[in-house]
Formats: sequence, structure tokens, C-alpha cells
Amino acid sequence: MTECLFCKIARKEIPSALVYEDEHLLAFKDIFPQAPVHLLIIPKAHCESLGDLTTETATAAARIPQVAARLAADHGLQTSGWRLLSNNGPDAGQTVFHLHFHLLGGKPLGGKLCQ
Repeated sequence: MTECLFCKIARKEIPSALVYEDEHLLAFKDIFPQAPVHLLIIPKAHCESLGDLTTETATAAARIPQVAARLAADHGLQTSGWRLLSNNGPDAGQTVFHLHFHLLGGKPLGGKLCQ
């Protein structure tokens, strides 16, 4: 996927505010944050959504909650709490079709995901 925005970020063709990187995952600050802490965690290998997981992307995606917990702790969210979510498909609000998870925190997020 040469035109995928997140693939370009993973290949370092587009700059981002990286907060975590390993062989298979990347995390960076969202450019339109919805909370004081708003990070995106992606597998480096292209996968459109949870419904399109391959063996490679499933293995990487399975580590995302562990990485999210580490990042939440690093950003001081351990006590106050944080949210981890993935939008899958247009009706769910997915706008970039590369599997990604939002890590949000730093303020009360409330019970509703939509207004």
C-alpha cells in the first residue's frame, strides 16, 4: 500500500511525533487530539481493519494492549484511567484505512463515544 498515510509514517516518509517503536509496532501522537493524551498505535505491516488481520498483523496487533498499558503509564494515566479503541469501517468512524488503535486519556472521557 504505497498511498496509505500510516504506511508512509511507518516507512518514515512522513514525519510524526513518535512515542514508541519496535520491529512490528509504531505509536505516535494524533495530529487532531481529542484528549490531552491521544496516541495512535499501528502495526507497521498494512492491514485495513480488524476484519482483515493476517497472521503477521494479528501477531503484532495482539501486543497492542500491552504497549498501550506501557504508554499509558509513561504518560501518567495509570491512576486516572485511559481508553483504547479501534474504529473499523466507515460507519464506525474509521477515516484512515490502516488498522490503528487510539489511546486516549488525561481528562474525564465520559461513557459515550459519540455526541
